[in-house]
Amino acid sequence: MSFYSVYIVEDDQDLSEMLQIHLEPKYLTEAFSTCREATKAIDQNQPDVILLDIRLEDGNGLDLLKRIKDRYPHIVIIMMTVINDVGTAVSAIKMGACDYLLKPINLDVLEVSIQNALDKVRLKKEVQILQEKALRENVPFFIGKSDTIQDIIEFVNKIATAKDTPLLILGETGTGKELIAHSVHYKSPNFQGPFISLNCSSIPKELIESELFGYEKGAFTGAHSFGKRGLVEEAENGTLFLDEIGDLGMEAQAKLLRFLEEGEFYRVGGTRKHKIRARVISATNRDLADMIEKGTFRQDLYYRLAVVKVEIPSLNERKEDILPIAKHFLVAFSQKHGKEFRGFTSTAESTLMDYQWKGNIRELKNMVERGVIIGEGPDLTFNDLGIQTVGAGVALSDQKNDERIYLLPEEGIDLQRLEEKLIKEALSRAEGNAAKAAKLLNISYHAFRYRKKRLAETHSNKLNLN
Repeated sequence: MSFYSVYIVEDDQDLSEMLQIHLEPKYLTEAFSTCREATKAIDQNQPDVILLDIRLEDGNGLDLLKRIKDRYPHIVIIMMTVINDVGTAVSAIKMGACDYLLKPINLDVLEVSIQNALDKVRLKKEVQILQEKALRENVPFFIGKSDTIQDIIEFVNKIATAKDTPLLILGETGTGKELIAHSVHYKSPNFQGPFISLNCSSIPKELIESELFGYEKGAFTGAHSFGKRGLVEEAENGTLFLDEIGDLGMEAQAKLLRFLEEGEFYRVGGTRKHKIRARVISATNRDLADMIEKGTFRQDLYYRLAVVKVEIPSLNERKEDILPIAKHFLVAFSQKHGKEFRGFTSTAESTLMDYQWKGNIRELKNMVERGVIIGEGPDLTFNDLGIQTVGAGVALSDQKNDERIYLLPEEGIDLQRLEEKLIKEALSRAEGNAAKAAKLLNISYHAFRYRKKRLAETHSNKLNLN
């Protein structure tokens, strides 16, 4: 059976059954006798082709045709009628019908009409299948049940369809910015092109320009005698992902701006203009607005990079996603290391929920893998996670700096009040400058604004955090 689907919308039961018997060996078919039934089914799952009668017992097929084409213009519709009226046929074609067949239906003519219709959707269907395959093989599922993450996933699905529109992804280290970039690439028209990634902070500033745009032979001491293509050229007809874009030097910023505006660039040491097409996705955990104010990042480049912008919240700002993500990693690493873990102990789960994730998803991933490696199972325990205990309380330890937050055995602490005091203190020391206050708390400017707003909204009298 083909992977193409055909809906039959016909109130003549004998004709409907005859069409279904004829088509079922080749296509996935479903039949409906009313506009209402068909509308409900189409809204739930859109077919490739619809055979639509003009006169139905609860409505006019032309009205249904218009509604379907308005909502789902990609669906191909073939009209069927006993009325041999040129005016009706012309109206149907103008409204978007692919063909117009007279009853009694000639099955050979119907088959030709369906094949012609499928020619219109075949390429799109093949592309869709290839994209889904590429997503399965190249992009891990972006896990999250929080409203924020669901909104981001929906937004990403919308912007991915644009071919060349630049995208700026903001978020703390470890939040999954590159994962979003991969997802946009493989859902975009560029998915069959290359995905080229560069961490701008990993290349010395004096070399970043040649790395991006390439160089001609003899451009500088140590250059290859035959020159070199840059990553921009390597990304032709695909996607160029520039991580940590805030670390890009001013000279490279100027060349990148020209490329974004004109689609052209010169290799280092070259005089020949190169012109290519590639989508640029950039990401950073830095406050670009503050950098613009300090003169270390070009404002005009920012506007070009941020034609579309998405901000990924930290793991601490979407607590409901912690356990689903942790369980995903538990399954993945159990398979990788040949272990059998069925879940987390209740203490381990509460610890994961209370932990302050400075490294976000990356830190959670590493912690779960460590637990799987050293744990015995069948459940991952508090001790497997490597979080220290002190007395009767819990010390949530930062593995780099060994910083600890102590919870009293009985009373615990008022976390919201503690956060409020820290934000007030940071604002006081920064003399009201939110960007400076964020740095004092070692969080991004965007995370600071979110926390401040959230705290204010939880109090009916509005917190005075200014």
